[in-house]
Amino acid sequence: MLSAILERVLPASQLRPPQDLVRELDVSAGDSRAKASAFWTMLTLSAVVAAGGVMTDSTATVIGAMIIAPLSTPIMGIALGAVRQRRTGAVRTVVLGCALVIGIGVLFSAVVPGGYDLVRNSQVAGRTSPGLMDLVSALATGAAGAVGLSRRDVAAVLPGVAIAISLVPPLVVAGVCLGQGALWLTAGALVLFLSNLLALVCAGMVVFAASGHGTPAEHRDRRSVRRTRLGLALLFTVVFVPLLANTAATVLLAVWTNRVEEAADRWIAEQPDSSVTHVYTASRTMHVEVRVRDTPPPVDELRTDLRGRVPDQFVLVVETTLGERVAAGPVGG
Repeated sequence: MLSAILERVLPASQLRPPQDLVRELDVSAGDSRAKASAFWTMLTLSAVVAAGGVMTDSTATVIGAMIIAPLSTPIMGIALGAVRQRRTGAVRTVVLGCALVIGIGVLFSAVVPGGYDLVRNSQVAGRTSPGLMDLVSALATGAAGAVGLSRRDVAAVLPGVAIAISLVPPLVVAGVCLGQGALWLTAGALVLFLSNLLALVCAGMVVFAASGHGTPAEHRDRRSVRRTRLGLALLFTVVFVPLLANTAATVLLAVWTNRVEEAADRWIAEQPDSSVTHVYTASRTMHVEVRVRDTPPPVDELRTDLRGRVPDQFVLVVETTLGERVAAGPVGG
């Protein structure tokens, strides 16, 4: 059954020869100087483009940086080197590449105006709060990329893989946030990058091994295999724990925000021609925006309704179309 599935996904007639894959992914194979020149040039330009896109909150520009970025090549080289049990220098290239991109992000952070709220930038906010679904998507994307590299007839998917996996933008965001001293945001962006890297390596190893590029079992170095497994397990733990915690926090925040919205609907229903227009959470503040013709009911009634249903650590703020902004204090307090 499994062999039949593998034959459909990776038909022998369409597999690329091992030497072609090594030539493309191994940074030390062939003309290594030319490869290094192309890699560092394109990575630097990609980081600058991504930084510009992040600073201007331009999705199109950031997507362009994703397509330019060559960082997935040495990452896939790590996967190929792991299954072939060959040292290729890919790990060193990835580490230095990450340092370069983060450094460019730090430089660009110097132009961020004082008091600027990084979370209001969608390019930053979307890359500093990863969840488990990001890891799942990255695994599927990594598998698609590995299949595209292994087969001669589906190479056209690789630009789409470059867009979906998002490697350089999270590193740029980490650099920008680091330059601004936003360490929690920096950590979130780095976790997103590490989850994408882990997904690429794991998916690549599975696909490359299934494609016949791995070292035969009788010739494998058991110590090397154990080190690889230990390294992947450690990286998985470092990535999975914060992803799980952030996913749980996101779900709870959605539940609490929904409770505030339901309570606000009941509260404002007492006022004729009034309605809740928007409820959202920023940092530890629950914002309730309402449309009213006259002064709204006392906000303490809303707080009483929320008592015990939303943690007291959140502050409730009601904003009306009359221009009033009422900070009611702790939610449910």
